[in-house]
Amino acid sequence: MSTTHINRSRLFNASCFALITTAFSFSIRAGILPQLGTEFGLSAEQLGYINSMWFFGFPISMIIGGLVYHTVGPRIIMSVAFLSHTLGILLTIYSGGYTGLLLSTFLIGLGNGCTEAACNPMIADMYTGSQMNKMLNRFHMWFPGGIVVGSLISKFMTDAGLPWQAQIWVILIPTIVYAFLFFGQTFPKATVEGASSLSNNFRAMLTPLYLFMFCCMALTAISEFGPQQWSSLILSKSGASPMLILALVTGLMAVGRYFGGPIIHRLDQTGVLLGSAVFATIGIYLLSTQTGAMVYVAAVFFAIGVCYFWPTMVGFVAERIPKSGALGMSIIGGVGMFSSYIFQPIIGRWIDTERAEKAAAGLSGDALELAAGQATLAKMTTFPIILIVAFSILYFLMRNRKPGHIDEKVVSQQPQL
Repeated sequence: MSTTHINRSRLFNASCFALITTAFSFSIRAGILPQLGTEFGLSAEQLGYINSMWFFGFPISMIIGGLVYHTVGPRIIMSVAFLSHTLGILLTIYSGGYTGLLLSTFLIGLGNGCTEAACNPMIADMYTGSQMNKMLNRFHMWFPGGIVVGSLISKFMTDAGLPWQAQIWVILIPTIVYAFLFFGQTFPKATVEGASSLSNNFRAMLTPLYLFMFCCMALTAISEFGPQQWSSLILSKSGASPMLILALVTGLMAVGRYFGGPIIHRLDQTGVLLGSAVFATIGIYLLSTQTGAMVYVAAVFFAIGVCYFWPTMVGFVAERIPKSGALGMSIIGGVGMFSSYIFQPIIGRWIDTERAEKAAAGLSGDALELAAGQATLAKMTTFPIILIVAFSILYFLMRNRKPGHIDEKVVSQQPQL
């Protein structure tokens, strides 16, 4: 093939399969948590630390990838992603216990972060304006879309009595596919003037708007990933299937993101973020109070709430703070994952604490697990409630401001680094 032609379709499809790998590693791990806990005798807090390694490796590689994106390019970053994913999958299968699971999950997290660090700016460079927002949403559609498929695979294999190691092998399939699609391709160059300069990136990231979004991203990420990653434990006694709930939530998210371009264009990014925070609060609250069939209704509200958080936050930075470049997008994604890393063992500790308190109050068996899970979810409503306030402020501040306008002005007034 030509060495100068950029095959946007193939690069985009490869990016989607890379994100499916990320999604499989998320959903299948969520599905096998009970098996890991039983086989290795792990507490919920220890499982939380294993989960946290997925989120810890993610921001490390995202930030490093953002720093070197314009130096080494997306090809090298995705090569590192493939190596990390492959090693992480193999080490998970042959981990042998708690320490091995920590290391293997960390490696998979590194691969996932490389995917975000390379693919977000690459897609932003291949498309512009409303087309960029549409394609970023369609790219991020494959995280929930992949979780749907991964959740159903995990449920089917678990119900069939297959070992958890067999489920981990499945993650290798999209890994091989994206490596094949990326192989031998020509990648795009940065399209925003000054976006490849680290000094310009840092100046843009020191603006009040970027710092505000930095803080908000920490809360949007844990609002989304907290309930999802722990669904198999928290909702196991709710009268609904945890993996079907995860599939329902992420399936609705995938559909919503596929059609997200016109919605974001009509409501503006700030309106979408505010509405998302409201629906997320309602959804998590309902999940913490309902049982049986109503849990699926609660899941619909939650899915609507978290559907647009991640791609809209990334798209907001790309469009409103363009000179932050690939680094700016990577840092935003990185802080989201780092926030999730911090909170995973905390959520595990909440579950252990609630179990102990409910047991002391006389509950046992399924009633104990249900009460502990719902009490933990109730604590998680704090995150989107704070976001309602934050995004209300953002909505009124950003009204009638053209994308990039206020940010370019602020950046130009910053001292040179």
